[in-house]
This record gives sequence, structure tokens and C-alpha cells, in this order.
Amino acid sequence: MNELIDRLIDLAFAEDIGDGDHTTLSCIPADAMGKSKLLIKEEGVLAGIEIAKEIFHRFDPEMKVEVFINDGAEVKPGDVAMVVEGKVQSLLQTERLMLNVMQRMSGIATMTRKYVKRLEGTKTRVLDTRKTTPGMRMLEKEAVKIGGGVNHRIGLFDMILLKDNHIDFAGGIKNAIERAKNYCKEKGKNLKIEIEVRNFDELQQVLDLGGVDRIMFDNFTPEQTRKAVEMVGGRFETESSGGITFDTIRSYAECGVDFISVGALTHSVKGLDMSFKAC
Repeated sequence: MNELIDRLIDLAFAEDIGDGDHTTLSCIPADAMGKSKLLIKEEGVLAGIEIAKEIFHRFDPEMKVEVFINDGAEVKPGDVAMVVEGKVQSLLQTERLMLNVMQRMSGIATMTRKYVKRLEGTKTRVLDTRKTTPGMRMLEKEAVKIGGGVNHRIGLFDMILLKDNHIDFAGGIKNAIERAKNYCKEKGKNLKIEIEVRNFDELQQVLDLGGVDRIMFDNFTPEQTRKAVEMVGGRFETESSGGITFDTIRSYAECGVDFISVGALTHSVKGLDMSFKAC
């Protein structure tokens, strides 16, 4: 996965710098040295420091990064998270990519921490989804972990998730589960199998068949979720999904479900305000 992050950094520099940062190159001497500080301007959870260090060092190995606040810490306006020293040209050319990554990751970590705190006192864990920015999934899912959440599958390759369309195209729950199990056996893959159910009839079919690791209750109400958890009786992991908001998530958690997946952790997050200023 580190290879994906390296490729992302390379692509980001290519799209931003192109054949050269002509503004910087035209007015800053190549041998000018300086320092810049990462200044926090909004309360939240810091995320992306480790990636920022990689961005600086990948662009210019001679840049020196002094970190004062680490990933996962709660920050407030006026905090200085790090100071970077090196060629002024390098500071200016890495500024925007570093800020784009850190603002995005910190926004996700802040949102995730908010949901995690909302569930304090229950056994339920908050999951992310595949509703991520193309190319930035590894960073966004890392930010969820920094905020205290749990990663669902990374992509289509590390877990089998039989959703409604898979079930319908396969000709029903029985076909979908049996084909998934046979596929894993034939391919020698040890993948967890999760299946989505839309009603109690589908849930009962899964309970009768077995052969899965987790059952997802799709668009169930809290009352339906409580009944569904009772029906499962601890035989499989359980997950709630679909239309669950910050205001309603605790009512689902109090039903005893193991996980709740929240697309909003990554698909509609506001970046945390921060700036990179000369010092």
C-alpha cells in the first residue's frame, strides 16, 4: 500500500507543478533557505503528519521537519503542529499538496472522532465505506483510524460483501452465499463474507443457511434493528447501514449492533482550516 501512496504523491506533484513552479522559480533564488510553520486555525483532530513528512522528503530529501503535535491529537487555533526548514523553493512547491492532504485527513479524523464520542458507552464501532476520493482512499481510511474509527474493507479485493445487486443478479441469497464460498475454496482465498439483508425474510434465509461472517441490516429502523440483533443472537457479527446520521446513530448502537458504517466520514467532510506560513 505504500506504493499506492508514493504514486499518489508523484501524480499530485505532476498535476500541480507540471514543467515548473514559474512563480517561485522566477522570484526566489535557488540557494535561499527558510522555515515555515504549520499553523492550526480551527479546533479538530490532527491527521496527516506522517504523510506530510513523506511529501517533504520525497520532493527534497534535505528538508528538515520538526513535529510538535502528532497524529490523533486534538488541536485548537494558534497551535503550531510542525516547523519545516529547507530551501525556500522547496517550501513553496510542497506547501499546497501538504495542506491539501492534511486538511482533508484532519477533517475526516475530526468527523470520525465526533461519531466515536457519540457512541461512548456502547459496544458499537464506527466503520468507514468505499465512498472515498478516487486515488486518496488509503489516506482517507488512515484518517478514519486516526480519529478512532475502524476500516471496513479497503477495496473489492480484501473481503466479500454480497450486496442487494449481487444477490439479485445471482438469483437469491442461497446462490450468492454458496457461490461466494465455492469461489473462495477454488481460489484458495481466506476472505470474510458479509451479506446485506433488506428485510426479516432475507435475514431468516441467511440464519438458516449460515456460511457468512457478518450480516448487514440495510435501511432498518432502530426498532427493526433491535429485533434483528435478537434474531442473530450473537451467531454472526452485525452491522447497520443506510441513512444513519449523527443524530440517529446512538439509537442504532443501543440496539446492540456490532458495527455501524457511515459514508459521511469520507464523502462529505469539510477540511480542517490550517495554513503554512513563513517563520
